[in-house]
Amino acid sequence: MNHELPVISLFSGAGGLDCAIESCAEPPLVQDGSGSPLRVAVATDYEQTALDTLSANFPDTKTLCGDIQTIPTEELLEAGGLKPGDPTLVIGGPPCTPFSKSGFWIEEKRNSADPNASLLDEYVRVVRESKPEAFILENVQGLTYKTHRAQFDRLIAGLKDAGYNPTFRVLLAAEYGVPQLRRRVFVVGRRDGKAFHFPDTTHSGESERDRVIDHTKVPFTSLREALAGLPDVPEAGEVAEGTYAELAAEVPPGQNYLWHTDRYGGRNEFKWRSRYWTFLLKADPDRPSTTLQAQPGPWVGPFHWENVKNAKGEERARRFRVAEMKRIMTFPDEFVFTGVKREVQRQIGNAVPVELGKVVARALMEQLGYLDSRGTTIPGQAGHEQLELI
Repeated sequence: MNHELPVISLFSGAGGLDCAIESCAEPPLVQDGSGSPLRVAVATDYEQTALDTLSANFPDTKTLCGDIQTIPTEELLEAGGLKPGDPTLVIGGPPCTPFSKSGFWIEEKRNSADPNASLLDEYVRVVRESKPEAFILENVQGLTYKTHRAQFDRLIAGLKDAGYNPTFRVLLAAEYGVPQLRRRVFVVGRRDGKAFHFPDTTHSGESERDRVIDHTKVPFTSLREALAGLPDVPEAGEVAEGTYAELAAEVPPGQNYLWHTDRYGGRNEFKWRSRYWTFLLKADPDRPSTTLQAQPGPWVGPFHWENVKNAKGEERARRFRVAEMKRIMTFPDEFVFTGVKREVQRQIGNAVPVELGKVVARALMEQLGYLDSRGTTIPGQAGHEQLELI
């Protein structure tokens, strides 16, 4: 394994950010298409199934399964064959449940009292003790809300105290070519004191908040474009059956349960704005997808815009297949997920869109001097001497 530019991956999950890190250079540097001078030396997560997925795709990466609160930084470094100051990057996204909008109905999350929020401190601890050249932390946008201001301020202060200069920004994945209207906050910092500059957006289109389109940029990638060429192979569990089966099948593309209120053309079954937006939501093929969720309820969308017929010949909505979800999250088609469908959905929904992570990683590597402005590795830079430790 090439340890020239080693990376420590925390809260790794299935490896969305890891995949981005190991493919952030253009053109690919080696025949296997990995395309990056970076290599994830060691990855850790508390969920073994996710690490099984990571190992299936990155067989040379050492993995540690367990609670990060009980794993010393020294153990992480030892597993990766590293010592403090060796890592080029520490990457990872602490579990987002405490800061996700989907958890706001739970009072302790709404009040930012969830004990899992302390995992941010564990990230800071590993950065402080392993002394990487830089770090990339990502999370849901909710981490930046006023509700969680104390946690977020503590995170930034801790990273500064560790000797870094963190910069953060909420990025919309669709603005970087990902076929998904997914917002994530990225926090990036360098040990040399120089500020990180986030990459400019490349795409523009309508989102849930913005109707102004910048026509000098590439249009958003639509689902129709993203899923083009995939074989039409039915998947077990994709047919939406049960209480709302008929109603879901009747919802047009781009609409949700509101279709079945007195203001639209469906059945008058629901009160206006009485449910979450994603309830019975059908994807619009000519726009990016809404956010894929890790653990959706049985009637939480987005569902595919095309119906299928069940065994009785009745029209039914269908859920996205694994191959389609991988395209929506910009995982390579050949990326392997382990576990049953429910576990795979959770792994995909918890991941970072690969192309979004890639543009952030590429920008950081350019600014650190490892890649040029075209994203190509600068000869002689991989493995250059680390900065003197502070």
